[in-house]
Amino acid sequence: MTTNMPDDLLTGYHRFRANRYAREVERYHMLAEGQSPKTMIIGCADSRVDPSTIFSAGPGELFVVRNVAALVPPYGEATGYHGTSAALEFAITVLGISNLVVMGHSSCGGVAAALAARDAKPIGRYIGPWVALLNETRDALLAANPDASDEDLQNALERKAVECSINNLMTFPFVSEAIAEGRVRMDGALFSIIAGELIWRDPDTGEFSRVPES
Repeated sequence: MTTNMPDDLLTGYHRFRANRYAREVERYHMLAEGQSPKTMIIGCADSRVDPSTIFSAGPGELFVVRNVAALVPPYGEATGYHGTSAALEFAITVLGISNLVVMGHSSCGGVAAALAARDAKPIGRYIGPWVALLNETRDALLAANPDASDEDLQNALERKAVECSINNLMTFPFVSEAIAEGRVRMDGALFSIIAGELIWRDPDTGEFSRVPES
């Protein structure tokens, strides 16, 4: 029997069946009964930045939602399609996760699109309005750094984007309550693609520093 799948996906699936699934079949049987991850990662959809790979996580260990630039919109009660917000609500109120991490990364195309939109028409029907979540943050950064290079602005806005999402997360009542009650801790991080290094945000100072090697 032949399967009409792209060759690379079919090869990868066969590798999964022969290796990972064969090694962890008991784990998959347990996971079929339900999941209980301790950590939610809000990350970027960029193909180069996979949270499970970066944290060496196995199946069932991370609850991950990914979108352009790892952005979180502010809380709102208006009807509509709230994919990120729905995943967040499920993680906090149903799964009972204890760690919530916003993880951006270097060379982020979504952040670059937000910067480009200052001088040009926003990109696309959906991309432009989405990265417009960073407009206020971007404009404040530009006003404070009028002579900064494009590279420096990109690096700075990647960090500011993480902070923006963290601030927006605190507008969700079920998030702020969980944090105030000590049920959830919230952190920010950046992943350097070229260096393969994680940069962690200090929740007290807002400063980012490289996670030391073991």
